[in-house]
Amino acid sequence: MRWDVITLFPELFGPFLTQGVTRRAFETKQVDVRLWPLRDFGEGAYKRVDDRPFGGGPGMVLLAEPLERALGAARADRGGEAPALIHFTPTGRRIDQTLVRELAAGPGGVLLCGRYEGIDQRFLDRHVTQELSLGDFVLSGGELPALALLDAVARLQPGVLGDEQSHQQDSFGDDGLLDCPHYSRPEVLDGQTVPPVLLSGHHAQIQRWRRERSLELTARRRPDLIAAARAAGRLSKADEAHLAGLQL
Repeated sequence: MRWDVITLFPELFGPFLTQGVTRRAFETKQVDVRLWPLRDFGEGAYKRVDDRPFGGGPGMVLLAEPLERALGAARADRGGEAPALIHFTPTGRRIDQTLVRELAAGPGGVLLCGRYEGIDQRFLDRHVTQELSLGDFVLSGGELPALALLDAVARLQPGVLGDEQSHQQDSFGDDGLLDCPHYSRPEVLDGQTVPPVLLSGHHAQIQRWRRERSLELTARRRPDLIAAARAAGRLSKADEAHLAGLQL
């Protein structure tokens, strides 16, 4: 898949694309990321990309014309293809694992990283196919959401993680629940011990312990996920029995 990123700050992406486990996806071009610095498409000697908003008010607005040129260049580099254009904004759909799976299985698209007070609405109306948000808070620009999305999509590509089951067992994995707690050495830390079942070597008991802890954590912190798993038929009779015995 290929992602083109239109941004005023391409330097923010460099370290991310070469570090951590997801670098495998970027190095092999399983996730081909190409950066389009918006300033390169600015106007005049100063490469201007923004101006005051009509109607007054604080902040600056990204101009439509430099964005048109940047998007046109990305499309031309794709052989004239017009891929999906994703705009990151607080008014967009909140990113979740269901959406990430859909995008991870797709061809990619163009990520539009806004800045300042916003983007000329005429450009958005003309080109944006999907608006996404990290949550109910405001960031200084779209680069952080773009990085988060690229990371989430990259780790779902075949061969990127060391163990193919890793992402299936993560929070919001195949069952849609939160992940269970994890422990490592030493066995005793400041008087706190690792749960004995994890040291037992009894794989069936370990799996059941992890499932029950996952159910408990999800029921306490995200009961909406329990309801969704129940509606989708992802809870067993043993799961339901355990949930029924919880003191919530």
